[in-house]
Amino acid sequence: MTSAKTTPRTLLVISAHAGDFVWRAGGAIALAAARGERAKVVCLSFGERGESAKAWRAGRTLDEIKAIRREEAENAATTLGAEIEFLDAGDYPLVETTELVDRLVGVYRELAPDVVLTHPLADPYNGDHPAAARMALQARVLAQAAGYDAPGEPLGAPPVFFFEPHQPEQCDFKPDVLLDITAVFDRKRKAMECLPAQQHMWDYYTDLAKRRGVQLRRNAGPNLGLPHDTMGEAYMRLYPQVTGVLE
Repeated sequence: MTSAKTTPRTLLVISAHAGDFVWRAGGAIALAAARGERAKVVCLSFGERGESAKAWRAGRTLDEIKAIRREEAENAATTLGAEIEFLDAGDYPLVETTELVDRLVGVYRELAPDVVLTHPLADPYNGDHPAAARMALQARVLAQAAGYDAPGEPLGAPPVFFFEPHQPEQCDFKPDVLLDITAVFDRKRKAMECLPAQQHMWDYYTDLAKRRGVQLRRNAGPNLGLPHDTMGEAYMRLYPQVTGVLE
């Protein structure tokens, strides 16, 4: 359904750790920025404990690792064209608190996003990811409540898309949205390369984009002439689409 909103659209990405938004949603972020939209990433943690093994093995302190991961994520966000905010809530575990949810409500009210991207609600390999998703969804609901004590106007109902986890089959992830990121994949790859702390992920997510691109071509129909080097990202939509036209 076409929106009457005249201001630029906004994209909000809620990421458990400093690298998650790059691997899983870098293409969507870069596409939004290329369209002149506002894109904001909120990192609940730096991934300092569970996703920085290389730095720990090198003898870095906790504060040093946080600083390293912050700089990496800031560089990646800049490459994608996004703003970034760090809530420094800690990881492994990422503990769900009312205070953290309230901070996310403030982000929702300030940004009034048109689209929200976050983790799926299941991940047996990493409890931080579903914790981030639960808080993201709870904050969205609270931000809609006229009586909730937070600055700004009550939120509308932005659609929520879950981005692809590292082990999709184990996370009940069945994509129903395939996003063509071919035009911005080079930018996503450059953003991935801003994260040397997790260099093993660079080729994994490049290969995944190729596989999702194959699926994208197959589901787009035989007459669109999509090139063989089409690159894609996969998403699951949480809430129903509201539309006057089935397409």
